[in-house]
Amino acid sequence: MILDTNALSAAADAQTTIIDALANADQIELPVIVLGEYRYGIAQSRYHARYTRWLEGLIADCSVLDVNEKTSHYYAEINLELRQAGKPIPTNDLWIAALCRQHSLALLSRDLHFDLVKGIRRIEW
Repeated sequence: MILDTNALSAAADAQTTIIDALANADQIELPVIVLGEYRYGIAQSRYHARYTRWLEGLIADCSVLDVNEKTSHYYAEINLELRQAGKPIPTNDLWIAALCRQHSLALLSRDLHFDLVKGIRRIEW
């Protein structure tokens, strides 16, 4: 399962409902895009040190998915599909969706616009 930024934030805050969803996951993957978004958020937080320590511990237990040349094909494909349908989504979310499709993994997210992307399954908590 791939975590979206909102799922990562909820996990950092130990929200009960997301802990259950994570406990049932066979694997947890973190897109490098999500790490960038989250680190930007915690850089502005007064709890920066606490969230940074938590994140480093999580990264040690998960895989980080990098964007590569193959990912760019999925990105272009999804972007074209959504634009032709008149349903574009934010650029970072296109990259996350591309990684989901590339690795055939579900996405833990509250962002409903991921439901517009064919070939990926969004899990809500």
